[in-house]
Amino acid sequence: MPVDSKDKATRSPTTRSRITNGTGLFLPGTDGRGVLARRFRDIYYDMVSDLGGDDQIGAAQAQLCRRAAGLAVQLEDLEGALVGGTEVETDRYTRLTASLCRVLSSLGIDKTRYPKDVTPDLASYLAARGDDA
Repeated sequence: MPVDSKDKATRSPTTRSRITNGTGLFLPGTDGRGVLARRFRDIYYDMVSDLGGDDQIGAAQAQLCRRAAGLAVQLEDLEGALVGGTEVETDRYTRLTASLCRVLSSLGIDKTRYPKDVTPDLASYLAARGDDA
């Protein structure tokens, strides 16, 4: 039977997982203190921020952000090995990169950052200064 969204919103936090409550990104029994876990968390929250923050994204977008963060961590790990002189499977690296691009595209995160126009129009500027001219 499908869960009514009202029922989900009124459920006690103790009956939901830490991930659902937003207090954890990893399943129970997973140690989130390692280097890769911290990097995963940083990437995840950066992506969520790019999408407008926790209160602006839905569950599906949060899941895609988790997938993208996981792929990005794997790619960074491979890049570290490559820079360190270890031979890396280029096929795996290419597949991970393509997968990351598809997930980011699904999220609507563009490859290019565009500056936000913060210039007020003339009427707003004059009103803020208190000029009535």
